[in-house]
Amino acid sequence: MKQINKFLFVPYILWMILFIIVPVLLLIYFSFFDLQGHFSFENYKKIFSATYFKMIWDSILYALAITIITLLISYPAAYFIRASKHQSLWLIILIIPTWINLLLKTYAFIGIFSHDGIINQVLTMLHLPKADLLFTTPAFLIVASYIYIPFMILPIFNSMKDIPNNVLQASTDLGANAFTTLRKVIIPLTKQGVLTGIQVTFIPALSLFMITRLIAGNKVINIGTAIEEQFLVIQNYGLGSTIALCLIVFMAIVLIITNTKSTNGKG
Repeated sequence: MKQINKFLFVPYILWMILFIIVPVLLLIYFSFFDLQGHFSFENYKKIFSATYFKMIWDSILYALAITIITLLISYPAAYFIRASKHQSLWLIILIIPTWINLLLKTYAFIGIFSHDGIINQVLTMLHLPKADLLFTTPAFLIVASYIYIPFMILPIFNSMKDIPNNVLQASTDLGANAFTTLRKVIIPLTKQGVLTGIQVTFIPALSLFMITRLIAGNKVINIGTAIEEQFLVIQNYGLGSTIALCLIVFMAIVLIITNTKSTNGKG
């Protein structure tokens, strides 16, 4: 039986080698070559320059803003779904938008935010001046938050669902009001779900590039758009690989930090 289990593990190992380890090794290899194909440490010098440091810092701030917005919306929504008698219905409503292609959803928001979009049509009907919503930072934050909300809600909801009802009843019987129960019972017991939601939201938000192009134009430049530009526009594979490696390292740090907090919370 153990030999069969080892054999079944082989496809996973091959997948890891071909699609994770080999690409990372290629990134490391190409990061040591400049635009002319010469071996150089110039790419790493550029990464630590003020320009790229500002870009990385802006990427962190944008990802943090998206994560906070989704958390502020998702936590009450998850609490509402848990308390609802129609949990399955609300979960289906929540999951269905994730089945729609990301590009289609982005173009739908272009139709909403554009100069002749739905919002400006309503403003015109109300005899109010049109607003320039498209190609702005707020539009980018709204669209990105909308896309990641389901990924934040689901782990939080799963944590809330695992809380026994008798624990909440005991809190009420001991004289705690709804706010005290939320602060001292529900939030501590859903910390793992919140950390998981932060992981699956913050990390991908660092490398957004399609939404930044279509919704924010050139107003938002983050790590994802920089990597896309280096690989597809400038074709500087060395610098693109170096930026991608920095992104991977930062993602690993975020995973380590959140997992450490999770472990400490359990202890």
